[in-house]
Amino acid sequence: QVQLVESGGGLVQAGGSLRLSCAASGRTFNRDIMGWVRQPPGKEREFVASISWGGSFTYYADSVKGRFTISRDNAKNTVHLQMNHLKPEDTAVYYCAAAASSPVSAQYNYWGQGTQVTVSS
Repeated sequence: QVQLVESGGGLVQAGGSLRLSCAASGRTFNRDIMGWVRQPPGKEREFVASISWGGSFTYYADSVKGRFTISRDNAKNTVHLQMNHLKPEDTAVYYCAAAASSPVSAQYNYWGQGTQVTVSS
């Protein structure tokens, strides 16, 4: 059974930082795009960041570019999202996802359960 398990969400003040982690099990994703998608309150899911299978290419939504950094460790089957200079508008449920058809898509084949990130002003 494939599982993606996120950790690291929480409550932080604006300007603060959080690091999200995602551990995959049940299969390896070392040939797949992995990424993070978020769903703000009352809104649709939106692409945040993704990383190519080898880690050489990264992609970011304009809203997080320069503040968020995605990374992966294929040996550990993990992916991380370092979030700096957080803003209240970053408040959302953040989902780890794997195996996308496009690097800037919010469409993935595998999803985690989500972790809440709340940024207070």
